[in-house]
Amino acid sequence: MASTTTKIGHGLAKVLGIKLHYRNETGSDRITRGESVFTISSAETYVEDEPTAVEWLSDITPSGADVLNYFRRLFPFLQWITRYNSTWLIGDLIAGITVGAVVVPQSMAYAKLADLSVQFGLYSSFMGVLIYWFFATSKDITIGPVAVLSTVTGNVLIKSHKILPHVPLDIIASSLAIVSGGIICFLGLVRLGWLVDFISLASISAFMTGSAINIAVGQVPTMMGITGFSTRDSTYKVVINILKHLGRSDLNAAIGLTALTMLYLIRFVCNTLAKRYPSQKKTYFFISTLRTSFVILLYVLISYLVNRHHRKKPKFTILGTVPRGFKDARVPHITKDIIKSFASELPSVVIVMLIEHISISKSFGRVNNYTIDPSQELVAIGVTNLLGPFLGAYPATGSFSRTAIKSKAGVRTPLAGVITAIVVLLAIYALPAMFFYIPNAALAGVIIHAVGDLITPPNTVYQFWRISPLEVPIFFAGVIVTVFSSIENGIYTTICVSAALFLFRAFKARGRFLGKVKVHSVVGDHLLDRDDTKEGDNNTKTSLNSPPAEPEDSVRSIFLPIDHRDGSNPQIELEAPYPGIFIYRFSEGFNYPNANHYLDQLVAEIFKQTRRTNPATYGKLGDRPWNNPGPRRGKEVDPLDHRPTLKAIILDFSSVNNVDITSVQNLIDVRNQLDRYAAPGTVDWHFACVNNRWTKRALAAAGFGYYTPEADLDSGLHRWKPIFSVAEIGGSSSAAAAAEERYNRKASRSARAREESASEDIEEGDLTPKAEDTESLDKQLGNTKAYGTISKPQKVAVVQGLNRPLFHIDITAALDSALANVQRKSH
Repeated sequence: MASTTTKIGHGLAKVLGIKLHYRNETGSDRITRGESVFTISSAETYVEDEPTAVEWLSDITPSGADVLNYFRRLFPFLQWITRYNSTWLIGDLIAGITVGAVVVPQSMAYAKLADLSVQFGLYSSFMGVLIYWFFATSKDITIGPVAVLSTVTGNVLIKSHKILPHVPLDIIASSLAIVSGGIICFLGLVRLGWLVDFISLASISAFMTGSAINIAVGQVPTMMGITGFSTRDSTYKVVINILKHLGRSDLNAAIGLTALTMLYLIRFVCNTLAKRYPSQKKTYFFISTLRTSFVILLYVLISYLVNRHHRKKPKFTILGTVPRGFKDARVPHITKDIIKSFASELPSVVIVMLIEHISISKSFGRVNNYTIDPSQELVAIGVTNLLGPFLGAYPATGSFSRTAIKSKAGVRTPLAGVITAIVVLLAIYALPAMFFYIPNAALAGVIIHAVGDLITPPNTVYQFWRISPLEVPIFFAGVIVTVFSSIENGIYTTICVSAALFLFRAFKARGRFLGKVKVHSVVGDHLLDRDDTKEGDNNTKTSLNSPPAEPEDSVRSIFLPIDHRDGSNPQIELEAPYPGIFIYRFSEGFNYPNANHYLDQLVAEIFKQTRRTNPATYGKLGDRPWNNPGPRRGKEVDPLDHRPTLKAIILDFSSVNNVDITSVQNLIDVRNQLDRYAAPGTVDWHFACVNNRWTKRALAAAGFGYYTPEADLDSGLHRWKPIFSVAEIGGSSSAAAAAEERYNRKASRSARAREESASEDIEEGDLTPKAEDTESLDKQLGNTKAYGTISKPQKVAVVQGLNRPLFHIDITAALDSALANVQRKSH
């Protein structure tokens, strides 16, 4: 009995002229001539329900538990903090102190890249490591100032300062951090972390390589003591100016070059000794890790000895006064004018923050066997940049070098960031007097050394070429644009070109026509020589010149592209499914960008391989379409054309997850076109491997999924034969059951062999089997399927719904159904 709601809906549909049943379905009350309902007494009836909009809404509507889980996931530390132990504490202490010793000199150097005083780098480092652990899903990542983001920030500050010269740079930097942090935090809260996946690895590598070259070249003048030109110009211009003014180098060059050489030398020696003495590997790792601190302390000592009597006019450039404590802590001053001044540069800042942090955290998560939540990581970056400016911080994100150090140092939990924060806090309050003597050239050497690891090595580029040659030009395009323009333009170039390549592949996706071939599973290397023989279980020889016998060896039919473009052996000749039947596999999704391309290829091949069912469809020449004028005047259609007529099309939807209105409408148009081509008959459309209920609903709404009756067929001679896939209820066809069956067969053969052998060597009386053994063996042999008898019938059920008989579980089932009905098609 229909409900009141259903009755009202059907009444409205009737008034509005909406057809609730596009075509009559098999199994419905409106069965037309030529259709049949699947009725087998041993099969369970199953009708597949279509998904509804209400069902979809209920699926996406969060429940109370989902809401609680959402807020619980915002603070991941609650899941592990109660289990914190002394072993974790030791690992976190070692890693935290190690990273703290590295982050202090690096953060000061990176602040200079952002055109800010060095203390702002310390503030950013402190807030990054202190806040992140509350929201972290990565134990390895370290948030703070990084070279690339600092450079991009510096470019933004310079442009904004030209527009607002009265606003201090640190105020603009704080505003930039809050606005970009707010955007990223919002993306994380609405769980849009998957957006980062649109940025390809080629884009990331090009961005990191180009940025590293840009930064390293920009630091050479500071390291060499060369002045008189802007280091913010395009990289190639900076290189030209360096060469022009190289003769103006001063004592800073001695400091910078020796510092850079020492950094590389220490790392090389430690790596070499670690390979030679594996037992001391950990010691050499920590020495190598702390090389930056060693070099800075050494040159602070040298600078102090040289400049202690020349504080006002030092012999080489030094940092100068660094304020003690958080002198720039304040409520950030954000105005509409400040936001306008950097609004156009905001996308590049956000993209850099996302690229560096997510790519690094994902990479180390895979290395250390855990999974990060990209959306939660966006929340962590966002909150860090929202709160950091209250202590004077500028934009910060994940650092590759410090994350690698933290991971190798044996970090156990994100709480190691608190240890690092304590180290940075001590530096802010206890070491400003020492910071006064740090040479700028030494800091430049530290930056060059740090960004050198970001350059993609040639071997990696070669591997890119081996994997995807089309993406290598994208990589080089990004690097070239960065070198000859700017980091921001390099980012946009690689992302846009990668997106264009993705769209090109989607629009120009090509399907494959499949052929059928029977394959055998063969043991060992016997297949290499067909004259060889193999020894069976009963020590008899079986020639490989004949196909293996069922069911001992696996013999099955598979479907491969007819053109062998998938790399299959071209010597194997594939059989056409049947004259007039085509199997077509979509290579990617089937949506509006590629629907026309797919179907044009399908129709063109069908027209090439088949002929029109009724050549006299067009009564006279004027009735023919202009693009199919037919034979010349006075000539008839070629009577020797033995091509088959079109009978059925099988579409493999294994790579299709969703369809849309455009793709389905194109499919309807092609169906109508081919029905006219096959008139007076129609074309059967079979669909294999449709794994999405909404896709089935869309195809069924367009009239696919069940047989189209043909008015001219005799009712008694050409009934349509539905073919359905059934499975035994209870899983008796499982792999375990099959393995047990094979074991039972071998056991029975072994038992017979032992009996025959014993009959020759032992007296007759000793061979009498026990009654229970005989009964057990008879029961075992009687139940096995290998001998063609089944003691009791198995209950089976259809795998897919009876109301969609042309949706099939696989290509084999689809082909069986098409072949079963091919006889009623016109010849």
